[in-house]
Amino acid sequence: MSYDVIIVGSGPGGYVTAIRASQLGLKTAVVERSELGGICLNWGCIPTKALLKSANVFEYIKHAADYGINIKGADADFPAMVKRSRDVAAGMSNGIQFLMKKNKIDIIVGTGKLKAGKKVDVTDDAGKVTEYAAKNIVIATGARSRVLPNLPQDAKKILGYRDAMVLPELPKKMVVVGSGAIGSEFAYFYNAMGVDVTIVEFLPNLIPLEDEEVSKQFARSFKKSGIKVMVNSSVESVDTSGSGCKVLVKTKKGEETIECDVVLSAVGIKSNIENIGLEEVGIATDRDKILVNDFYQTNIPGYYAIGDLVPGPALAHVASAEGIICVEKISGLDVEPLDYGNIPGCTYASPEVASVGMTEAAAKEAGFDVKVGKFPFSASGKASAAGHKDGFVKLIFDAKYGELLGGHMIGANVTEMIAEIVAIRKLETTGHELIKTVHPHPTMSEAIMEAAAAAYGEVIHM
Repeated sequence: MSYDVIIVGSGPGGYVTAIRASQLGLKTAVVERSELGGICLNWGCIPTKALLKSANVFEYIKHAADYGINIKGADADFPAMVKRSRDVAAGMSNGIQFLMKKNKIDIIVGTGKLKAGKKVDVTDDAGKVTEYAAKNIVIATGARSRVLPNLPQDAKKILGYRDAMVLPELPKKMVVVGSGAIGSEFAYFYNAMGVDVTIVEFLPNLIPLEDEEVSKQFARSFKKSGIKVMVNSSVESVDTSGSGCKVLVKTKKGEETIECDVVLSAVGIKSNIENIGLEEVGIATDRDKILVNDFYQTNIPGYYAIGDLVPGPALAHVASAEGIICVEKISGLDVEPLDYGNIPGCTYASPEVASVGMTEAAAKEAGFDVKVGKFPFSASGKASAAGHKDGFVKLIFDAKYGELLGGHMIGANVTEMIAEIVAIRKLETTGHELIKTVHPHPTMSEAIMEAAAAAYGEVIHM
């Protein structure tokens, strides 16, 4: 059978690409070997947020007395939390099935392998191979947990993120290796559940891609909640021969051994580029990524790649944006390349972290004369009323033209606030215009206006 577009993979890159292609009148099919929605909907973004919400609720209950409410005898039903998370994921995956049907997209179940001549072989569970052809093939096979030689994942004692989401029971002690979004979110979740958590980060700061002030505040909050934080440290080996794990950690002061029940390896991801026919077709790769142009075409005409497979942030919303640009270009629309300098990133621990654009250090390194404004949530009426005063909003402006170079936030619900900064940067709004944009009171988002005012010496509530 022949199509206008075949997409290999149905994650937030693949399924969004398919829907947009169908909207544009292209005959479209998706090849998927596992669950519709990919890792994000089934084993990543969505079910982890369900677990984190359970942790939020449990923490509210534990601190209910702070709000004038007395609750006795509450405890966490961990298996029920895991079940809720899986149910949420299943519901979202079913929603993708509905969208595929609504948009008249064919779902081809099986493992896809690219062939020359713009064809894809799909092998089903029974081993039967069927060939499909298309004018355009979009590769969107995503990524998986990276496995390091000294941290071989066995799904029992050394876990990847998928294993950490469906543990049969709570461990007493856990070591989390890596403090990016995945590591930090699981460290928060298991700590909230009462697990003794140690987080180990090789670089000098937790969430090391964030602005340094945000990273340091994040570490303070983690320590205050009882998480042991080890930076400038590396896990050299894990001895799993006994009933638990003995984790050898190298620090600046020397080596130390931490005993725990399980280790979560959250040291990044590995692109799924093996055994999908790249070599046979002649598609160029470099350092685990497929090389593409601004509109995601590979070096072989008719073959495209998006998402975690290509250089750039490995984020669901990036994959979706890339897929839309890709098929709009295929359809002949006049499209702009994606601005990778204006991609928001979010970490859904407690406190939440959200950012976009340059850090203060990066802006100075790039030669900008900067104005920096910070507004702490301790000065926010809404934050005080909500009982979430930790954190701040930090904005970095170009002193010469007033351009907002970067926005960095840490605190409750800041992941819901960052889109304002993304829009402001997209619209090239100046600092003075932001100060004069009336924000509703009382809200957490007022802190954005106040931080802008702070940068220009006009802050009112601080």
